[in-house]
Amino acid sequence: MNILVKQTLSVGILSAMMATSAFAAPTETPPAFVKKVADNLISRLKTDQAKLQNNPAAVKAIVRQNLDPYIDSQSFTRIVMGTYATNQYSNAAQRAQFEKNFRETLIENYGSAFSKFSNQTYTLRPYKASASKNPVVTIDFTHKGEKIPVSFQLADKGSQWKIRNINVSGIDLGLQFRNQFAATVKRNGGDIDKAIANFKPDAEAAVDKK
Repeated sequence: MNILVKQTLSVGILSAMMATSAFAAPTETPPAFVKKVADNLISRLKTDQAKLQNNPAAVKAIVRQNLDPYIDSQSFTRIVMGTYATNQYSNAAQRAQFEKNFRETLIENYGSAFSKFSNQTYTLRPYKASASKNPVVTIDFTHKGEKIPVSFQLADKGSQWKIRNINVSGIDLGLQFRNQFAATVKRNGGDIDKAIANFKPDAEAAVDKK
């Protein structure tokens, strides 16, 4: 599987996951919401593709403008920190610092993947409505004849849907980053402050598990 493509699809989205967001009215079904987010992002990338090659600031701007409003940052923080997000291991200030560092690391280190974005097509898989507050909507991206399934797990926030986790080709990215963070805590002797400061999520390793 093309690592760059998986990195572009998954990490580019995840690079914006930790930002604060504005709320909108809950007028959309889960698949309509995911389609809107995907369409807006792909449209911007195609329109500005030439500008993105040597302009990291433009890449970051597109990420923030098109994804920040739709992310459940608190849920994603809890997923990645795992047990370390509890009061037994960390305090509110440490969790806030983790959120900030994680977001900026992804944006700085992996946002450039967008500059290499090539034309993508996708199909939305049939969606079966349920009463779950965390429905999953799956998109099959196609690159050079290969389908790359990307599943978005949503959270019902009362005012609109939010993305709380992503699964790429069967790989749960939230859990993969959780394992990476746990390993970082261990390498730093259990010192949460050091682990937060030194945590460098490896998106390529996360999506290349098969």
